[in-house]
Amino acid sequence: MQHVRDTLERQQIWIYFGTVVVAGVVALSVSGTGALERAINPALAVMLYVTFLQVPMAELKRAFGQVRFLGSLLVANFVFIPLLVGLLIQLLPADPMLRLGVLLVLLTPCIDYVVTFAHLGRADARLLLAATPVLLIAQMVLLPGYLRVFLGEDAARLVQAGPFIDAFVWLIAVPLVLAAAMQFWAAKSKLGSRISTALGLFPVPATSLVLFVVVAAVVPQLGPAIGSALRVVPVYIAFAVLAPLLGWMVARLFQLGASAGRSIAFSASTRNSLVVLPLALAVPGAVPILPAVIVTQTLVELLAELVYVRWMPKLGQQ
Repeated sequence: MQHVRDTLERQQIWIYFGTVVVAGVVALSVSGTGALERAINPALAVMLYVTFLQVPMAELKRAFGQVRFLGSLLVANFVFIPLLVGLLIQLLPADPMLRLGVLLVLLTPCIDYVVTFAHLGRADARLLLAATPVLLIAQMVLLPGYLRVFLGEDAARLVQAGPFIDAFVWLIAVPLVLAAAMQFWAAKSKLGSRISTALGLFPVPATSLVLFVVVAAVVPQLGPAIGSALRVVPVYIAFAVLAPLLGWMVARLFQLGASAGRSIAFSASTRNSLVVLPLALAVPGAVPILPAVIVTQTLVELLAELVYVRWMPKLGQQ
């Protein structure tokens, strides 16, 4: 079973690309896939549950004890990255909806597949995995404030509080509690241990399921938004180049070791597009621009990850 899990993790980028291609073909050839939009949140909840299940509660305690690592992670993602994003959005037309989409996705650090990318890139993936609940809570708390700073009071009001509360309950609290309950059962029962081990195979398939549902649901709505998607590509490419360098710089400032520093670089450069999409869809008038802008970032990021997993291991080498 461990062999299967290792194979899935090594091949995950190609699995995700294949999933995106298949979902795109299905969306263009089968009518009615837009109805899959209702399945995005349940699929995300499953993905986050199997992700949190990989975080032993003892590791959470250890992560909170790593003050310099957590400080570096939070400073990189919520101080330096917002400054970078604030500069990059100046390259975009003054279209509030276009800028809102870019801000939603670039201001929110990834809390799922970044862990396995970090592992492939010889980063301290377990520290990063243990910190994922902290990252998700921090971005949900801080994002409305950042939107107010970058877009102004009126534009920030487009993002309703309700979806954020729902996201916190159903995408953080419930999966985390269920994961903790499963770990407790696994520690007390052989059956629970076997089920928990089997669920360890699911992070990559669950992420693939989310990608399929998102792409199949969104592609039919993208026609009028192709121009908007193309306008944001240069911004996403610039972010993909600069963000890991910023993350590594912050890690050096905090005097982290090489593997922990690579984790910061991965976190700074990998965004939470799959989780913020349901929040974006709740914005009045979101379709088609916001989904197009967010899904475009996912595609650019997956290409960037191919470079990161080969380049990041060289950081910190003597």
